[in-house]
Order: sequence, then C-alpha cells, then structure tokens
Amino acid sequence: MQLGNINIDIPILLAPMAGVTDYPFRVLCKEQGASVVYSEFVSAHGIIRENLKTLKMIEFTDFERPIGIQIFGDSPDVMSRAARMVVDKFSPDILDINYGCPVPKVTKRGAGSAALRDLCLMDDITVAVVEAVPEVPVTVKMRSGWDTNSIVIPEVGPRLEKIGVKAITLHPRTTKQSYKGEANWTLIKNLKQSTTLPIIGNGDIKSPDDVMRMFDRTGCDGVMVGRGALGNPWFFKEANALYKGETPPGAPSIVDRISYCRRHFDHMIAWYGEKSGTNLMRKHFGWYIRGFDGAAPFRKELVCASDKEAMLAILNSIS
Repeated sequence: MQLGNINIDIPILLAPMAGVTDYPFRVLCKEQGASVVYSEFVSAHGIIRENLKTLKMIEFTDFERPIGIQIFGDSPDVMSRAARMVVDKFSPDILDINYGCPVPKVTKRGAGSAALRDLCLMDDITVAVVEAVPEVPVTVKMRSGWDTNSIVIPEVGPRLEKIGVKAITLHPRTTKQSYKGEANWTLIKNLKQSTTLPIIGNGDIKSPDDVMRMFDRTGCDGVMVGRGALGNPWFFKEANALYKGETPPGAPSIVDRISYCRRHFDHMIAWYGEKSGTNLMRKHFGWYIRGFDGAAPFRKELVCASDKEAMLAILNSIS
C-alpha cells in the first residue's frame, strides 16, 4: 500500500485510540510488527494554544516511523494552523484527520464524526489541512455516517480524493452506534469501489484471522487494528505471518505476557513519571492479565494496588 511517498509492505496498522496509543504502547506494537502506528487523537485547539499536555501527546521517536499524528477540530482555520504547527514541530510521516470519534463531548462541538452531518464543512476542513501541509500525506479516519438514515458512503470517497487526501480509513459504524452492534464491512467494499484511493478497513478486528477475512471480503488495501491489540501487541506478529502465508507463532506464554507487561510498565514510568505512569497503567493491567487460569484475582489486585512497588510484587508473583 502506498500513502503518498510511503510504501507499506505489510499494511496492518495500529489504530489511533484515545487514552491508549501513547508512546509506551506504540513502541511495543511497533516491535511486534505494526507497519504504521498513530498517536491518540489530539485537539487542534490545544495544539495552537501550545498546551503542554497536548503537545506531549504528539511526541514520538524515530523508531516509531512511519507514524501518523491524528488531529480533530471543528474549524478549517484552527485545523489548518494546527496541522502546520504539528508538521513544523514534530515532522510526522502522516497527518490524519479524525472524522470518526463518536464521543458526545467531541461531537457536540462539531468535531469528530459530527462533520459527517455537514459534508461541506468536512470538505472545508480537509481542504484547509491538505493545503497547509502539502509536503505530508493527509489521510482521513471516519465513520459511515451520523446514523443509519444518513450514510455518507460511498459519496465521500470521490470528494476526498478530489481534495487531495491520500487514503481513507473507514470504521463502518455510525456515530449513533458508537461501538455497539456490528461493523458493516460491506460499506468498506462500497467505499473501495468508489475511489482509487487506498482504503483501510477498521472495526470488529478481534483476531488475526479477522484481518485476513476483512482483506478478502472488502478488497481493502490495509487493515487497521484497534481494540484487538489491547494488552496484545503480539497481534501484529501473528497477523503479519498470516498475511505472508506463514504459520503464525503460538500465543505468548504467561511468562512472556508478564514480561511484556513489565516492559510496558517501565515505559509508562519513564514517559510519564512514577505517579502518572502508575495510574495510567491500571487499565493496561486489565488487558494483559487475562486468558489464563487464576487471572481474575491477579487482575483485581493489580488494578487496586496502591503504588509501583505493590504492582511489581504482584507481577513477580504471577511469573
């Protein structure tokens, strides 16, 4: 798959996920074979105000390349200025526009998937971003529409292609669905047939086998993995093997799982500091510590543990 001047040999990508795809998680997924990783979505308003917390979310290392930074906002002017600042300060390989977030605190301001209710606004924002950063490929991640009565697929494909977008990722649920019900993969196929742009499918990828099913059923050019990778960075190694026609490695042992969990914890402490890193790691414990006998009590202890030392003692007792 080609994104601008970026050639992606194995187009299995890590999705941007709020509160998840920070540096510590991205680097582990990259080690395991994620071809492209994305930042959490970042507020354009926060960027232009130079909010320190917002700018910290955009930081990355060269090891993570190619990397996409995803931004969201409700104004062409603000999005344009934010895009230029991101490229000037951080030089990402890809700049992605979020037209997919269904969370009310985002959509009530007209950002995220709310733009799908006004395709003229979507066009204006997209044009502003593309023109602001002509040297960087701009991509879009979107939903299928606001609700089942306002599906915008496949209309948006030719519109975004004409503007100069280099790829579209489609999560084929509506805003109103949020993450409920099933993702309608047929809409990915419909979008692919409407445009010559690379189309990346996303939604209901729960196992590496689902990756191959999405390729086969939709004809998409790439697959973006979200929740299936939580506590499971090995997902990419397994999916990559299937993509290459090889036998995938077996599931990680409990020892390997705990070892990687410790490494994730170390990255969190180094990136955020002990207090914030410890608190932010709690949700990841819930994702790593599962799938083996006796996992539930350990998981509960880790989530409720008071500090770093207590958490490490529990992890040591598992392995």
